Amino acid sequence: MKRPPIIVVVGHVDHGKTTLLDVVRKSNLAAKEAGGITQSIGAYEIVHNGERMTFIDTPGHEAFSSMRKRGAKAADVAILVVGADDGVQQQTKEAIKILQESETPFVVAITKIDKTRGEVDKAKNELMQAGVLLEGYGGGVSWQGVSAKTGEGIKELLDLLVLTADIEELTADEKKSGSGFILEAKRDSRKGIMAMAIVTDGTLRVGDYVK
Repeated sequence: MKRPPIIVVVGHVDHGKTTLLDVVRKSNLAAKEAGGITQSIGAYEIVHNGERMTFIDTPGHEAFSSMRKRGAKAADVAILVVGADDGVQQQTKEAIKILQESETPFVVAITKIDKTRGEVDKAKNELMQAGVLLEGYGGGVSWQGVSAKTGEGIKELLDLLVLTADIEELTADEKKSGSGFILEAKRDSRKGIMAMAIVTDGTLRVGDYVK
């Protein structure tokens, strides 16, 4: 059967990754994060035009580089977030490298277009210099300008994600034992060992052994 794509959001620390997901999920997680920086990997599912999608919000700070790598490798599709005001930064380049090495298909979201529309072309040119060739600029990587503040471009971005996922022809067999990725594990003083997992195939049932 067709399965929902797992989508990771990567990019520079303050280019609006979690704020973008806030709009997508109609939640307000960014305000709850210390300093506006995501401290742990979270997974959230939405429905867009009848299509389910699972989003992974990964930390953007350099200190969490290894966690970001795990998130990217667990994903089917990625959103590379680039701020129109700042363009390509060092962490943007790190994210590009991770996506290329893990061969993860991705689309580019150029954020904050409500603040500085004139800088969108600058961001595109810097992406080209970083090895990301966008559609209309000699390449095949889809992109969309978005504003988390006004909501502009969000629907179109989700449409691009659905299209990209359809090209990947993602399937799963719900009759099989569940398999997937452990995104994060920790020991809770009251509950014991806890893990956040993404199931990519089969079904994970209560009582199943996880390894």
